[in-house]
Amino acid sequence: MSGNEAIALGVYEAGVKVASGYPGTPSTEIMENLSKYPGVYTEWAPNEKVGLEVAIGASFAGARALATMKHVGVNVAADPLFTASYTGVCGGLVLVTADDPEMHSSQNEQDNRNYAFAAKLPMLEPSDPSEAKEMVKLAFDLSEDLDSPVMLRITTRVAHVKGVVSKGEMNTSHPACGINKIPGKLVMLPAIARKRRVVVEERMAKCRELAETADYNRIEEGDTKRGFITAGVSYLYVKEAFPQAAVLKLGMCWPLPEKKIRQFAAMVDELYIVEELDPFLETHIKAMGIACHGKDCIPNQGELNTAIVRQGITPGSGPELFAPVELPNRPPNMCAGCPHRGIFFNLSRMKVFVSGDIGCYTLGFLPPLSAMDSCVCMGASVPIAHGMAKALGEDGYNQVVSVIGDSTFIHSGITGLINTVYNNSASTLIILDNRITAMTGQQQNPATGYNIRGEAASSIDLAALCRAVGVKHVYKVNPHDVVETRKVLKEAVELKEPSVVISEAPCVLLPEMKERKPVSYFTNQENCVGCMSCIRLGCPAISWTPFAEGEAEQRGYRKNQKGISKIDEILCNDCGQCASLCKFNAITRGEGK
Repeated sequence: MSGNEAIALGVYEAGVKVASGYPGTPSTEIMENLSKYPGVYTEWAPNEKVGLEVAIGASFAGARALATMKHVGVNVAADPLFTASYTGVCGGLVLVTADDPEMHSSQNEQDNRNYAFAAKLPMLEPSDPSEAKEMVKLAFDLSEDLDSPVMLRITTRVAHVKGVVSKGEMNTSHPACGINKIPGKLVMLPAIARKRRVVVEERMAKCRELAETADYNRIEEGDTKRGFITAGVSYLYVKEAFPQAAVLKLGMCWPLPEKKIRQFAAMVDELYIVEELDPFLETHIKAMGIACHGKDCIPNQGELNTAIVRQGITPGSGPELFAPVELPNRPPNMCAGCPHRGIFFNLSRMKVFVSGDIGCYTLGFLPPLSAMDSCVCMGASVPIAHGMAKALGEDGYNQVVSVIGDSTFIHSGITGLINTVYNNSASTLIILDNRITAMTGQQQNPATGYNIRGEAASSIDLAALCRAVGVKHVYKVNPHDVVETRKVLKEAVELKEPSVVISEAPCVLLPEMKERKPVSYFTNQENCVGCMSCIRLGCPAISWTPFAEGEAEQRGYRKNQKGISKIDEILCNDCGQCASLCKFNAITRGEGK
């Protein structure tokens, strides 16, 4: 199993009844796999805050509950998380945070161990799939024993690596759910919260005692000339690079077992802390007055690997033995037939600042489209455009547009649009509605009409929603009709009040799109004049063949023609964007040849 698959199995075996989350790499597959197990209610929430609040509600009813999200999702869920630390739980409550060192699919590289420290919550950190499965079960037990939410931190490597996992028995021992009114524990008015604040400290003291004796914090004896304290996947890198060394493996990375750390430090001649990203362990161990090496040897950016760890500790020691294989560069690109391409092609030809958002459409930033000028976090595109329009004043009404996907608009774009309308901004919002949450692997959302299990569900009418919050000018376009879409965009941008353009076309990777009869566009090369309009779309199905000097005339083309374009009819997904741009009848739709 992968780490995510193993966590799903562990959650099922732990007897969890309710699980809610928002898709985000590298956490997505936990919920996808958990939804296949019987007896567990699973859902995709509109955002991570809602997902955690759903899990908190289930816990208050006595059920074991799970919330999943990627690392930046915890930023969204932080409000209820910090207060849930005060309320404690009724049924076990676990939040899985999936951090992304190296930013494989993220806008930042934050280290969420800092959330456990700040929110005063215990955090477990597995190093492989088998441990992930067992630790998530342990997390629910701890949650109920400590009356506390528990965080489980994984990273991209642990989430996606494969490992052997043993199945266990399902826990059926916890009591049935029910309503139990305990406002003195659950109503966080200041007078009650002050009392619960004391409980939080008492709980953390108890947790520190547990950390000293727990099996998941263990000393592995070995060569004491050089000793290592480590956690998570970094443990595996240390064991590969220095298999004979003494190691203190921390399965609970907060709170720390201070007595065990002092004991281990006294055993070794030199102490090294090996951890990805922030010097979290190092900072707290140094605060204990213990001398150690850490970020003076180990990078504080990106993923580690065995070669980096070995070279950092013993420079010149032959890291080539562990060096990862260099893979060929593969620049990201929108799929052939992607509906977002037509929008960004038009925006690249309009003199506007494009405030972008998080999704596969962020690829609109890349050449040859180069049509995105900012991207901060989910939902930020809308208020950033509003803020820019206000800063620019009267002259800025037609200079700024924001772009956001359907799932991201529901996640956190709606409030930005409400603010835009309420404060009378002259900015245009483009909602890229491709009927799915595409970037994270085709997950459903409240606008698709289906739930996490593929069952029919209510579907938000985005146009009606925009009108309901006060937008008077709402347009719908087919982005594959590039010319008509540009006319609508220009009209919307010229308005001196809020406007919304909804780009409606399904993602080409949806099953129903893949199952269509194979029809594609092909090039009538004798008609091609080399204008390169189709090439500028950046579609991977369209290639350019340059002419050598004098070749154009030899082949019967125009004297100064630089080359011709060609459509790969196997890659073509029948969107027609290129045909809508071609003025020379060089692109024709028909059965693939």
